[in-house]
Amino acid sequence: MNDSKLSIFIKGILAGMCIAIGGAVFLALLPDHKIAGAVFFSIGLITICTQGFNLFTGKACYILDNKPAYLLDLVIIWIGNAIGALIIAFFIHMSRLSTNLTTNALSLVAAKDSDSLVSLFFLGAICNMLIYIAVEGYKSNPHEFGKYLSLVFGVTVFILIGSEHSVADMFYYAAAGTFFTANAILRLVVISLGNVFGGLIIPAGKKICERSSK
Repeated sequence: MNDSKLSIFIKGILAGMCIAIGGAVFLALLPDHKIAGAVFFSIGLITICTQGFNLFTGKACYILDNKPAYLLDLVIIWIGNAIGALIIAFFIHMSRLSTNLTTNALSLVAAKDSDSLVSLFFLGAICNMLIYIAVEGYKSNPHEFGKYLSLVFGVTVFILIGSEHSVADMFYYAAAGTFFTANAILRLVVISLGNVFGGLIIPAGKKICERSSK
């Protein structure tokens, strides 16, 4: 990244806010309209891609294309994303939406808290395979409609599968009021590491194929 650390950080906050807004509409449509909620969640990733904001899960897919210093940028982005998610959660807690969204967030968080760390890691990996498909599709698809279709389907599928997106989970924990606990931080870190692992599977496979064909 050529941006300053401050710019990287601010774009990370904005990306966290975008994902949190997507998470909020998903919570608002639970439990009866989960599919619609999954589709509308994509507004977050669409905004991030079109505005050039920094989302940890998306940027983690491109570690192999960057120098080691890129890892520090990822940490800055992760922290920025968390702050953005917390800001939107605070807005919701200060509004009339709090009761319904907090109840649904508590239900989602309970499922994560009852899950094993191994399961969360691999669900994080599955999520970021789909995030890579979505983001790379947006970057490389020559057709404008295809770009947005990649984002919408990538997001919708990772949600309906039940996989784990670390930044969305930051918002869910914040909305549930349990973000600032050792348990939440541990699970978010494990999910984040799973996101990194999953986000590198397809890029690594592509690079191996490219080198073997030379």
